[in-house]
Amino acid sequence: MIESAAVKRSVTVQVAGQRYTLKTDDDDRLVRAIASYVDGKFREVQRVTRSPDSQSLAILTALQVAEELFQERQESEALKERVRDKTRSLLDYLAKVGRV
Repeated sequence: MIESAAVKRSVTVQVAGQRYTLKTDDDDRLVRAIASYVDGKFREVQRVTRSPDSQSLAILTALQVAEELFQERQESEALKERVRDKTRSLLDYLAKVGRV
């Protein structure tokens, strides 16, 4: 998303009350949706911790988003493994009945 080799345009977003201009070749709507998501997470962490320190809030927000990413990756890998297992089972069955 941010500063790739084929940078085409700038998109301005707001996160945690700060404006950021990002250089991207991604769709503007995607960039804004990501910024909105991060802003929402930041405000959620801010509400729960009530910390005035924006750096601490940013780190806690990053950790929370990273945790979500890791959980999604684990779930994705588990799903891929189930699909592989089902595929193997189906291919084994078809081989037994002479269809493959």
